[in-house]
Amino acid sequence: MSGHGAPKTEIVDATGLRVVVVAGTWHEVITEGLISGAERVLTASGADYTVVRVAGSFELPVTAKTALEAGADAVIALGVIIRGGTPHFEFVSAAATDGLTRVALDTGKPVGFGVLTLDDEQQGIDRAGFDGSREDKGAEAADAALRTALTLRALRG
Repeated sequence: MSGHGAPKTEIVDATGLRVVVVAGTWHEVITEGLISGAERVLTASGADYTVVRVAGSFELPVTAKTALEAGADAVIALGVIIRGGTPHFEFVSAAATDGLTRVALDTGKPVGFGVLTLDDEQQGIDRAGFDGSREDKGAEAADAALRTALTLRALRG
């Protein structure tokens, strides 16, 4: 699993930060696990947040950009893409990843990356923060977005 070597983190004080969680609707069980993990971190940190649902991972970048341009301090993008028998997986994975990177760079605001690219559903279950899961990628994406937003705020004075 990719979680080996992950840093141990504590909840940060993100009081006053406005965060939007943008989540796809594909693979609902896994996506709900990701959202729950993000919400746990956001609630514990004191951040003000809303959850917005979009059709799928391809729609994450444009929605994330709109949320940041509308005043959000950070976005957490959550999606699930499972490999199939066609090149569609590669196209959607690349579009979501490249698009979210561009959004962060173009807006100068953080995008927590919680898009799972998987070979099968079990890999998603293992990474979605359920009881018995090895990782909690929704929580990790939220933590990364909050820490980056606070760092950027401090750098900007």
